[in-house]
Amino acid sequence: QVPLVESGGGLVPPGGSLRLSCDVSGPKQDFFAIGWFREAPYKEREGVVCYRRSDRQTWSADSVKGRFTASRDSAKNTYYLQMDNVKPEDTGRYYCATAWRSNYDCSDSRDFNSFGHGTQVTVSP
Repeated sequence: QVPLVESGGGLVPPGGSLRLSCDVSGPKQDFFAIGWFREAPYKEREGVVCYRRSDRQTWSADSVKGRFTASRDSAKNTYYLQMDNVKPEDTGRYYCATAWRSNYDCSDSRDFNSFGHGTQVTVSP
């Protein structure tokens, strides 16, 4: 599959904000949702937020609920992850990916493909 392209990562202080972008121009446009995942050292890949294409419904992990928001700009073929009130434990490499089947589980990366190279987010004073 053609990988997605993530961007927008960087260094941000605790309590700050960051917006990540996911360019979905490459893959076939028949996916069901965009999932955002993150990986931190010594931790398993974690599903963070999902955005369903059909009705724009979102799902968020408890760890980010109320702080992270997913959205999209259809004209730009771009999805976004708005990260507010970030915490040091949000540090990690963030990836977006496409859900290839309708009964996907946002917390299971096996239901997603076209992972890109990711973008690094570091939360530190």
